Amino acid sequence: METKLDLFKWKQYESAIILLTVRWYLKYSLSYRDIVEMMSERGLKISHTTIMRWVHELGPEIDKRIRSYLKPSNDSWRTDETYIKVKGQWKYLYRAVDSMGKTIDFMLSENRDMTAAKRFFTKALSSPHNQIPRVITLDKNPAYPPAIQELINEKALPKETLIRQTKYLNNIVEQDHRFIKKITKPRLWCKALIHDNVIDNEVMGWNWIYLNGSNMNQQSFY
Repeated sequence: METKLDLFKWKQYESAIILLTVRWYLKYSLSYRDIVEMMSERGLKISHTTIMRWVHELGPEIDKRIRSYLKPSNDSWRTDETYIKVKGQWKYLYRAVDSMGKTIDFMLSENRDMTAAKRFFTKALSSPHNQIPRVITLDKNPAYPPAIQELINEKALPKETLIRQTKYLNNIVEQDHRFIKKITKPRLWCKALIHDNVIDNEVMGWNWIYLNGSNMNQQSFY
């Protein structure tokens, strides 16, 4: 993992300023130019392209570092997917929360099929803050049950895992989609699927911290 020296080497601005602009962009519905104006009011001249580079550079690092600080989720998973427009085409954002609304994991995909569903659950199971699910609540997407069954056959999930396809129990994750869409909808950077790290690792990372709570602070990057 990169040290403070590696992350901020050759940067013109102090690390605290860089992390502040990145946090503002990822947590709030602000454009790069909004942040340029906000920093200008504080006597700092930073171009919007510089802030964009910081966001893209630090996004994957945020994703790696927040995971060990997240509070554990419980064993009741609520899984759903929503749509996000990328380069004029709709893509699928898979998400799961626990029964208390804490984010379990997320994944952007071009497809809505069994392969994508299995890849999502595999990713969620690998996160250190997640418990092995006792019950997984799903919508009516037919791709989920066979994907879960394959994971059970591979012993990635216990055979006792209960699968429920009950729509009203999934209201908690469906409502949580609104937060992500509120952040992503006004932005112009969602141009290509290659930017899935921006959507997943960065915006969702700060959503994780906000909803799940953590002991992470600026010193975690040093």
